This record gives sequence, structure tokens and C-alpha cells, in this order.
Amino acid sequence: MSDDTPFEFKSFLRSLTHRPGVYRMLDAKHKVIYVGKARDLKKRVSSYFNRTHDAPKTAAMMEQVARVEVTVANTEAEALILEYSHIKQLKPRFNILLRDDKSYPYIYASTEHDFPRLKFHRGPRRGKGRYFGPYPSTSAVRKTLNELEKLFLIRNCADSFFRNRTRPCLQYQIKRCTAPCVDLIAKEQYAKDIDAAILFLDGKNKSVVNSFVERMEQAAEKQDYEQAARLRDQISKLKEIEARQLVKRTSNMDLDILGFASNSAIHCVTVMFIRNGAVIGSRDHFPRLHGETDKQKILNAFVAQYYLARDAPAEIIIEAEIEDGELLQQELTERVGHKVRIRSRVRGDRVRWLQMARTNAEQGLNLKVASNATIRRQFLALGEALELDDTPQRLECFDVSHTSGEATVGSCVVFNTAGALKSDYRRFNLSPAAAGDDYGAMSEALQRRYARVKKGEVPMPDILFVDGGKGQLAEAMKVLGELELDWLTVVGVSKGRSRRPGAEQLFRPGKKLPMTLPPDSPALLLIQQIRDEAHRFAITGHRQRRAKARRTSRLEEIPGLGPKRRRELLRQFGGLQGVTGAGVDDLAEVHGISRKLAETIYNALHLDG
Repeated sequence: MSDDTPFEFKSFLRSLTHRPGVYRMLDAKHKVIYVGKARDLKKRVSSYFNRTHDAPKTAAMMEQVARVEVTVANTEAEALILEYSHIKQLKPRFNILLRDDKSYPYIYASTEHDFPRLKFHRGPRRGKGRYFGPYPSTSAVRKTLNELEKLFLIRNCADSFFRNRTRPCLQYQIKRCTAPCVDLIAKEQYAKDIDAAILFLDGKNKSVVNSFVERMEQAAEKQDYEQAARLRDQISKLKEIEARQLVKRTSNMDLDILGFASNSAIHCVTVMFIRNGAVIGSRDHFPRLHGETDKQKILNAFVAQYYLARDAPAEIIIEAEIEDGELLQQELTERVGHKVRIRSRVRGDRVRWLQMARTNAEQGLNLKVASNATIRRQFLALGEALELDDTPQRLECFDVSHTSGEATVGSCVVFNTAGALKSDYRRFNLSPAAAGDDYGAMSEALQRRYARVKKGEVPMPDILFVDGGKGQLAEAMKVLGELELDWLTVVGVSKGRSRRPGAEQLFRPGKKLPMTLPPDSPALLLIQQIRDEAHRFAITGHRQRRAKARRTSRLEEIPGLGPKRRRELLRQFGGLQGVTGAGVDDLAEVHGISRKLAETIYNALHLDG
């Protein structure tokens, strides 16, 4: 509903169906503040209006509800999926929300290739070959790949690199690869190495050792002592890796263990990954929610949002039974194509793993609390250092990045008392009047951002930081003056003459001399953090924009010059630089290039010269 007619709750509740579906609670501004799923819409929605609520969260929510919308589903499973989609899209403030994570990384084996490679992979798993994981972090994948290279000497180079080698690369020299690119190992021998690596990733270490021992003995019988010595060393390394494993493999099961810890204000869910019976790592998650709620509700929402967005393992072990456990088991089983069980009553190794996950969740919670306390101290110190009446709650910092005026990008990063607020970060593709005009670029970025702030589309920060000294500060004040926002607290952050961390100078409007803070000042540490984050965000955007621009050849912009003719030109002259240096007569000699087209190409490439 989008009209402003009064909402009649009683008539609305009378007209509701008993079928399953999803309901959406909206406030007076027509913004969705809560999404729920119901087996029976009439009973579930009516329960919100027909009784008082003891739970502070529900009571606070109902004070803001101005209307309700429903979508009827055929089954409760359909309602579950629809609820997940709405929460992910709308991010209602009273729902338990998970922070959007990048997809988890995998190890990919290109088994369709004559000489397969092992590589880091993130994203859709559509390629032919084997995928192993997911791993909890990029570092876990890199570490595993590093071990595999030392152990099995499998190539990790791209296929284009592999095809064009005429001599072994550095990987061969440091004994990380057997150089199949230049036929220094037979295809059959390499196949045995890749098979062993896959067995290792499958958790079948004993089979790998047995195969290595057998191959070592065969090599010794053939008096191929160099190969036998290599296999002996590989067996020794494999034994070392097994000895370092945190938990011995007791089965080949894939499980996720969910540990939970809470201090009422902050909640931590730790997902511990068990693959092929061994712990490969863990990751902490901090669900965001408004008001208080209990463990079962948090875990129920977490399991639904987390696993409906990714492949589930054979078992998910949690600390307490959840309301939608059976329903989620059925839906996840159908999605991933294998049986998925969600269990809370376990024995043996699973009890030990659950305790380990709980311990990790408690540690993650303690670190989060300590981190938040540190940030709060920094905000308090910043307010005192700048002599503000109140402790600031929201900070913005701007920076500009370019290469000799090319692909100029401005960045705006936002921090609040919980840390970096990445959902509010923004980049600006800038086009200042003069290339390399940092002042003009900063002015354009601030104008675009604070025009929206002025309209109320973006929250007003308590402090605006700009990366630079007096000049950048003056430019910022000029823009804010035009927008009648010059009352805002603005600080220019300059690295100072020595350009060493800790020697930053802070410029304020109306202050002749810059302010300096002690190197160990909590306020200065916060300023450095937000300044460095703005710099990183700007550079990343600039590199992406520059790379995109450079992927487009100037030849593609010339009318009448199709892909075949472009390829022929580049082949004949050895690249764009050679084409640019060629005269009209030289260009016209290329097959398919007429005299007229040659003149067009020459003029297009020398327009600025």
C-alpha cells in the first residue's frame, strides 16, 4: 500500500487468510520495519494486535507499526524463501540481520586439463573440475595451496602462461613445480601427483602416503634414485603436516559447527568448518538486531539467512533446537542435492567440536567488546581534542586519487562508534576542469555529497575530515558555504613535513596554526585510521576505473575498423604503439585497410598531437 488512507486493523485482520505466507510491518513513512513468516497468516498477524507484549523488542516495534502487508504462499517452505528474500533486500530494522559477506573461497582443480592446476577460487562454481571447501578465509586457502605446492609440486600458473613457456619458471627453480609446461615430467607421472593432491584434499592422507611409498619403491627398483629421493621427501613433509593438524580426522564427514555467545547487547555466532573430519578454520559473525531476543530466535534467523545463501554441508550442529529446523532441513536438502541434517543433540567428537565453537564464540565476543570499547574511547578523545560540546557519533572523510589527472576518483568513508560503516561508503567518478586539479576534484566530490546531505537524503556527520592541508580545507569550506553548511566541524588532515605517522597536522577554519596531537593519542589513532581508509578506498576505485579505461583500445573508437582489422593492425605493427608510430602509407599496406581508412586511423591517433 502506498496511499495515505487510515489503516483499519480490525477489518484487515478479519479479511486475512489461514494460508501460509509472509507479512511485512510498515511504519508511518511506509518503510518496512519487520518481515515475518507464518504457517497461518491470520493467527500469526492477529497475535500482534490481540495481546500485550512483554518482549521489549516487540513492544517497541508495535508502537511504530502503521500498516501491514501480506503475501500469500502455497507452502510454508515458499514462505520461508520469500521471507529470506525480503529480509536480504529490505534490511528491516527489527529483523535479525547478517552482514553481507563475500562468498567463501574454494580450491579449484582443473581436472579436465591434460596438466591440471590448483588455484584459489571465489564465486560461482560453474567450471569443469573439482572444488574443495569452502574455506573460512582467503589466508586459509593460500596456506593450503602453499602446502600443496611444496608437497605435490603441482602447477598454479594460468593456462595462457602455461601454453607460452619455452623454459621453466621460478616455481621450478624453487622446487614448487615439476615444469610440465616444457615437458620435464611425463603426463602419466603428473597425473599421479594431481591424483595424490586430490586425495589429500579429500582427507585420505593414509592413501596418499601408501601411494608415495609404492612409487618410491618402484623408482628405487628402477635405480631412479633422484625420483625416489623426491618421493621420500614428500612423504616426510606429509607426515609433518599431519602432525600439525589441530584435530585428527575421525571421519570423512563435512560439518559446520555453530557456537553462540552473547552479552545481551552483542551476539556472536562462530561457524567452525569441519571438512573430511578435520577442522579447517572458523569465522565469527555478529548478527545485527534491534532490541532483545533469545538464543533460539537468533540461531533460527542465522541458519536461515546464512545457509539459504550458500551450499550447506551434510550436518549443521547448533547449540539449541530452532523453530524452523525441520523446514530448513527439507529446503536445504532439496537445494544442495544431498541430505542435510540440523542437529543440537550430539555425542562424541561433535560434543567436543561444539564446545570448541562455543569457546571461539566467547573469544570473538570478548574481542568485539574490547574493540568497541576502544573505538568509544577514541571518539570521546576526539571530541575533547577538538573541544566539541558533545562526543561525535558520525565521521566522514574525503580523499581523491588519480594518476596525472587520469581516472580521477573521490572517496567518502564513514565511521560511527561501532567502527567503519561500509554500507555508507561512496565513490565519485570525477571530471575536474583541469587534469590533476586536486582542489577542483575535491570540490566536485564534496558538492555532490553535501547537496544530498542538504536535502536530507544522507545523514549529517558530526565531523568532516578532508585529506590535505589549508588548500583542501579552504575548498571544503567554500563548498559548504555555498550550501549554507559552513557551521559543520571540518578538519584538514595533513601528513606534515616529515610525512611520518604520528606527525600529522590538523587544520581548522579560523585557526592560523595547525594542531598537532601526541603520537599515542587515541584521537590521532582514530584520525589516522579514517584517513588511511579513505585513501585505500580512493586508490582502489581509481585503479578499477583506470583499468577499465585502458582495457578499451583507442582503435575500438575508430569507425569502420572492426575486430579483424584491429587484430591485423596490432599483429603487423606489434601493438598499439607501433600502429601509432606508423604513417598513412604504412597503414594502407596492411591487408583490409584502404587508403581512406588509413587516413582516418592516422588522424584519430594523432588528434591530440
